[in-house]
Amino acid sequence: MNIAEAAKYTGLSSKTIRYYEQEKIIPPAKRGDNGYRQYDADQLALLVFIKRARDLGFSLSDSHELLLLSLDPERSSAVVKQKAVQHLNKVNDQIMQLQKMRDILEGVVGLCSGDSRAECPILDKLSGASQ
Repeated sequence: MNIAEAAKYTGLSSKTIRYYEQEKIIPPAKRGDNGYRQYDADQLALLVFIKRARDLGFSLSDSHELLLLSLDPERSSAVVKQKAVQHLNKVNDQIMQLQKMRDILEGVVGLCSGDSRAECPILDKLSGASQ
């Protein structure tokens, strides 16, 4: 499968796939007689794994570490769980921050009349004038 087909199959862009090879996240693809990259089922599986990890918000570094763990038959599930728990805690922190932002925005949006007058509680909040 060439890089365009691999991109379509995995949902990654060709540029991202080349980047993953460049950064040694995945091994380089074999080259056909025409010089084009050729991806086999094993490489596609690695790309799909990385894509899924990234879709869950894992950093590229963490995604690569999880990939290496997935390939290691001697791995400890405790290590994998620890990484997942750390990431879950980070996601929960981000959710709390987003909820705080939403609450503040809902409050100031509700105070703004949204008419032709110049006064605007939204801008006041951003400038610190409403504290």
